[in-house]
Amino acid sequence: MNPLSNCKNIYFIGIGGIGMSALARYFNTQGVKVAGYDKTPTDLTLALEAEGIKIHFEDDLNQMDKEATVIVYTPAIPANHGELNYYKDHGYLVVKRSDVLQWITENAFTIAIAGTHGKTTTTSMTAHILRHTGYGCNAFLGGIASNYGTNFWSHEQNVVVVEADEYDRSFLKLSPNIAVITAVDPDHLDIYGTAEEVVKAFGEFSDKIKVGGTLIQKKDTHFTTNAANKTVLTYAYDQSAASFHTINLKVVDGSYHFDLVHPKGVLKNIVLNMGGLHNVENVTAAISIALSLDIEEEKIIQAVAAFAGVKRRFEYKVKTPSKVLIDDYAHHPEELNALISGIRSIFPGEKMVLIFQPHLYSRTKDQCDGFVASLDKADEVILLPIYPARELPMEGVTSEMLLNKMSLSNKKIMSKEQLFDWAAQTKDKLVVMAGAGDIDVCITKVQEIFTQKV
Repeated sequence: MNPLSNCKNIYFIGIGGIGMSALARYFNTQGVKVAGYDKTPTDLTLALEAEGIKIHFEDDLNQMDKEATVIVYTPAIPANHGELNYYKDHGYLVVKRSDVLQWITENAFTIAIAGTHGKTTTTSMTAHILRHTGYGCNAFLGGIASNYGTNFWSHEQNVVVVEADEYDRSFLKLSPNIAVITAVDPDHLDIYGTAEEVVKAFGEFSDKIKVGGTLIQKKDTHFTTNAANKTVLTYAYDQSAASFHTINLKVVDGSYHFDLVHPKGVLKNIVLNMGGLHNVENVTAAISIALSLDIEEEKIIQAVAAFAGVKRRFEYKVKTPSKVLIDDYAHHPEELNALISGIRSIFPGEKMVLIFQPHLYSRTKDQCDGFVASLDKADEVILLPIYPARELPMEGVTSEMLLNKMSLSNKKIMSKEQLFDWAAQTKDKLVVMAGAGDIDVCITKVQEIFTQKV
């Protein structure tokens, strides 16, 4: 029996997380009483509270909901958390976000987008296309879709579009009808141990696709899968050998114009109003899903043109003739490479200042050489201290470690306060801020400074 069938009260520990908040919004729309804890207030928790969800910000047994029948927690919560341990010690049903997604999706037509990078944008693009064309879906996103200002929406159509997270092997609890795999680069080695184990997990995920389903993978991603029980298709923005690929790509006023070749013909005159060549590839994957669902081609083209992007994914925070500030979630070397190449394609010849906050000590250590190579592609780099998230410090693993290995001469480390002073003085036109920690707080301040100067 599905544990959610009689759920009247549900409680989230870590409710302010992007994935957790989407689930909280889902249950709130279902008439379930939702409450939760998070460490600090954010714009997202304020939005949840405005929607009627009760949230507190102290680990306090007196404020927790003891009437809840399902407790959902994020692995980022420390093991000594008082509320979490109370629920565990007193016989409550305590589960992870991935368990809840499994229960929600098991009886739905599920479209799951996985990959070590690119999955949030691709998921958001896919859900937007299905919504804009009238096909309809329930969307669980790992980012805030700019068109709708939310990471969740519902629809009477029993179709779910969901971001399939590889962290903690969560995606192995899903059994999709259609799955996309965007990348299988080494990441989360604190969980997997080796790059080979990461690849193996993506193969296991692809084998979770229901019999008769479809796997759409980025061309040149390599993992072992059972192709006998599913349709396997590939996509790429510039490889003619892929089942879905772009041709005639050009940049017009900061937007990408292209045609898309697919197994049944050519989709012409597509316009993507979002920066980054990697996002051309992401939208190619999203369009391939829509075509696989037999959505009308003209409606797909209109939906893509209307896509306004995802918060913190190649997001323009300032865009004037004299100043450009771009915000991006990139926190892996390959994501930084894609971000930088995308910026170069739109702003050729312009000096690029990259402000980067490394995320996690383990990732910084494991991907050190990759980060150094990526950062060296900018013209000037400002590093912030490492954002630890769930981790304790590792000896010798610091932003200084990256700085000392970089070949680029124009590089420095700053505190947040120093960064704001720099922003008030700089005359550089093109500034890019990237990272997955609390750099978004800095971005808001830098945006204010640049807006006042323009």
